[in-house]
Amino acid sequence: MSSLQDQIHHIGKNARAASRALARLDSKTKNSVLIAMADELIVRLPDILEANAADVAEAEKNGLTKASIDRLRLTEKRIAEMADGIRQVASLPDPVGEILRDWTQPNGIHLQKIRTPIGVIGIIYESRPNVTADAAVLCIKTGNAVILRGGSEALASNLAIAKALQAGGFNAGLPDYSVQLIPTKDREAVKIMAAMDQFMDVIIPRGGHSLIEAVVAAARMPVIKHYDGICHVFVDREADLRMALDIALNAKCQRPGVCNAMETLLVHRDIAAEFFQLASEEFSKNQVELVADPAAHQILSALGYPKLREADESSFRTEWLDLILSVRVVENLAAAIDHIETFGSHHSDAIVTNNETSAQEFLASVDSATVYWNASTRFTDGGEFGFGAEIGISTDKLHARGPMGLEELTTYKYLIRGQGQIRK
Repeated sequence: MSSLQDQIHHIGKNARAASRALARLDSKTKNSVLIAMADELIVRLPDILEANAADVAEAEKNGLTKASIDRLRLTEKRIAEMADGIRQVASLPDPVGEILRDWTQPNGIHLQKIRTPIGVIGIIYESRPNVTADAAVLCIKTGNAVILRGGSEALASNLAIAKALQAGGFNAGLPDYSVQLIPTKDREAVKIMAAMDQFMDVIIPRGGHSLIEAVVAAARMPVIKHYDGICHVFVDREADLRMALDIALNAKCQRPGVCNAMETLLVHRDIAAEFFQLASEEFSKNQVELVADPAAHQILSALGYPKLREADESSFRTEWLDLILSVRVVENLAAAIDHIETFGSHHSDAIVTNNETSAQEFLASVDSATVYWNASTRFTDGGEFGFGAEIGISTDKLHARGPMGLEELTTYKYLIRGQGQIRK
């Protein structure tokens, strides 16, 4: 066994022991722990900013993109928001112990189905150091020990945040080793974690397609996946076009580098010319490059759209994460649904229409984690759904789907109480 493997296995063994202690904590203690964690983040703000400055400097030296550096960078405001997010989680109801079903059999045996912690959760993520806090506190709230492995570009930041969480939590009664961060940039750590099924119950990768595929290939425990966010907005022929434009601009431009941003705009042929005439000026003002199918390209070219190129099939399979938008004119609602089924990633898709029948068909037919009627895809977020912070947005169908809040970090067990019954 390599020294790195020894180190990570030791982390796993300690996490397993911590998970047993965490499962016994009451809600009051867990909430006190979270408040203490939030307070300690503020106390250690200078240390966290110093560590983050070192990470940012190294990232700039290594030529990371501006978008990547923005995701990496911490400020006093962002750290304060992290602390506020922790306090919000503390204020949420504790799902652990919730009775999901309660009944008595004819033989007098009493059964309860209750929510319980999963145990030990491994989380592998890239770029954003705020995930260190978000993931840790959601796990603690649900009585789970957590093993964190952040991106190599954010190691110093992640270590500083983890130390603050550990110190604050310890002072408030958090069991040792409840929150651990793997302190290495060695990519071999991911493979070792993924094979560590004797210590971890589930692993959650948050990052690019290649990271998720690598974890899935190596994992010996269940994986909750967060694949590409190839999100669509379909403008139906019976849409309020002003509303459609507002939704499309928000879905694409408000924050283009996130997974719930729109990547493909589908427009019904009957209103395509009118909608593009309305939309082209606004998209141009926002510096959006349009990658258009032949029908959309013809209309937009005639309008003189400045940043325009022709799409091919790969365009509609691309998660741009930038001010680039694939555009297609479709024949009807059925064609829009077929396009989403063919090219989508089952993340977030929206229809804009005033026709309730069309909307209901879209909502029922599109097989995505979140499906919208007359609202922006940018709402796919734990906070916006009222869940507080989130672990990620699962595009799986089992065990969790969509924004993963507290309930998604629990499982259940059956408690059976008898009076000496034996089976005949």
